[in-house]
Amino acid sequence: MPSTPERPRRVTVDREGPILVEGPVEVVDEDGTVHTSCRFRTAICTCRRSRIPPWCDTSHRRRPKRETP
Repeated sequence: MPSTPERPRRVTVDREGPILVEGPVEVVDEDGTVHTSCRFRTAICTCRRSRIPPWCDTSHRRRPKRETP
């Protein structure tokens, strides 16, 4: 669903997983390449383990979870 002044685009941050963005979305990576997703919700990798950057492929699930004090 497109963002509007009445309904801004929703971004969901999960400490143990990807950033979820309501689509469609364009992501510009550090070398200027533009990646486009027309999905209703897109997962953007934050762990840098994905084989399909900038999109999440659930590689973060293989990482051991951090313990909180």
